[in-house]
Amino acid sequence: MFPKIKKILILRFSSIGDIVLTTPVIRCLKMQFPSVHNEELELHYATKASFATVLKHNPYLDKVHLLQKEQSLSDFISILKQENFDIIIDLHKNLRTSIIKLRLSAKSYTFEKLNIEKWMYVNLKKNKMPNRHIVERYMDTIKPLGITLEEDEKQSDDQNKSKEVTGLDYFLGVEDHFEHNWLPKSHQEGYIAFAIGGAHNTKKLPLKRMIELCDRINKPIVLLGGKEDIKNGQAIFDFFEKDRDTFESQEAIEKLGKKTRIFDGCGKLTLGQSASLLKQSKVVFTHDTGLMHIAAAFKKKIYSIWGNTTPSFGMYPYKTEFVIFENNKINCRPCSKIGFKTCPKGHFKCMNGIVFDFWIP
Repeated sequence: MFPKIKKILILRFSSIGDIVLTTPVIRCLKMQFPSVHNEELELHYATKASFATVLKHNPYLDKVHLLQKEQSLSDFISILKQENFDIIIDLHKNLRTSIIKLRLSAKSYTFEKLNIEKWMYVNLKKNKMPNRHIVERYMDTIKPLGITLEEDEKQSDDQNKSKEVTGLDYFLGVEDHFEHNWLPKSHQEGYIAFAIGGAHNTKKLPLKRMIELCDRINKPIVLLGGKEDIKNGQAIFDFFEKDRDTFESQEAIEKLGKKTRIFDGCGKLTLGQSASLLKQSKVVFTHDTGLMHIAAAFKKKIYSIWGNTTPSFGMYPYKTEFVIFENNKINCRPCSKIGFKTCPKGHFKCMNGIVFDFWIP
């Protein structure tokens, strides 16, 4: 059915979460291809250099091609041309990937982004999105090659059920590990991770609601986020930790049963170190952001917080236990498939109206 296929290139240039969501495609291609096509597969991946860490330690990839910030697309394509790819798997479907496919002249398979359905949902509030996770839709792209998602359980020859590798992948290197004893003593017996970042402000709780949530958690918390989250991280730390060690504060805290303690890692850690702390946490609270999908790769229980976007877009935590926090009592949501700097209507009810109803043992 297919001519000899020995080398495949996957295209996905952003972002952290989106790349993590493509890892089942990587794994299934590498593991299933030899048995389906009787050929060993050399699997390559092209992305931006800023996301190299996400794929750096992935054992299913033979080579990662990194588009540098100052590099022209033409120069990048010239490098890719030297590889003589047999097939291109386009999981991004934008102008850049269209140019790459045209210039490389290899047979290609392209992800269906469902832009019309997303537009209808955002602008007309008519939800025509399929009730399927985006991982399943990514896998549809390689279905013509005979590659399928693994099932959670398979029947072995002795009739005993054995688990297959399923879900998302994220692989840590030695340099990524964050030692438990690097944390304050208050956190060394266990902690909750809270990823406070988000690509847009309308995907993040307002600061006062982050503080409210941390108080509601009432346990040691590790805050995770990038440089853009430093201000909020510091404000949360100051609220719970400033003047805590005075006798009067300690006495008041004990009487009230307040157990929230903060370790602020925002802007201080590498992505790998943040991932290491997610892996070692008890549970994870997170906005709709890349760290949510990394937490899902580690099979953590996730409390997922949604603002102007919605899980119905198909990017909720994959193959792990999760709880969704969202405000479904408003009719202006979703107002974007991505997000905004500020609420278009000014009230930000999608985040301000969320009820935090949970209990953590």
